[in-house]
Amino acid sequence: MHRVIAPKILYFGTPVVLISTMNEDGSMNLAPISSVWWLDQTGVVGLGTRSQTFANMQRSKECVLSLPSVDQVAAVDRLALTTGSNPVPNYKLAMNFRHVRDKFDEAGLTALPSELVRPPRVMECPIQLEARVASIHLVGNPDDHSASVELRIVRVHADESLIDTQNRHHISPDRWRPLIMSFLGFYGLGEQIHTSRLAEVF
Repeated sequence: MHRVIAPKILYFGTPVVLISTMNEDGSMNLAPISSVWWLDQTGVVGLGTRSQTFANMQRSKECVLSLPSVDQVAAVDRLALTTGSNPVPNYKLAMNFRHVRDKFDEAGLTALPSELVRPPRVMECPIQLEARVASIHLVGNPDDHSASVELRIVRVHADESLIDTQNRHHISPDRWRPLIMSFLGFYGLGEQIHTSRLAEVF
């Protein structure tokens, strides 16, 4: 039996990403998101258009996507209910958000210089993707204040412990344990449940 429901969100399970951007005054911003998907060398992220991260990406056209593993869950959670916006927008005040100027310090994470873009990488994250904004599209109703941002990944940094030199996909899915958000809860991946014929072809 199936029942018709109206869930508030449709986060069936997507990886958590820490997006680092540069504020207009040259300081760094860091924000966790979980609306992201990938196609070849393109990443698409979903953002609120009233956020500091969106304003920074719209202005500078670049960012870094650092992918935390399950080991960084406490650091990611420390960024909850924080914003780089100052003053804090009313809609965020209503949800008890507070302004934090140094998000890296707040999370206990380390900023690491990037090579091709200005925003820093997160040293503790096993995978770091330097990216440039290709396009921005408003999505949903105007009062949703939402956009999808298409990013071109220009450099990939991966912890050596994750690299499988025998596989041309390079990142070993048996070693990579991404932090997953499913309906606002943090989860990790289990063991592989089945081989894939598609993987054999590619």
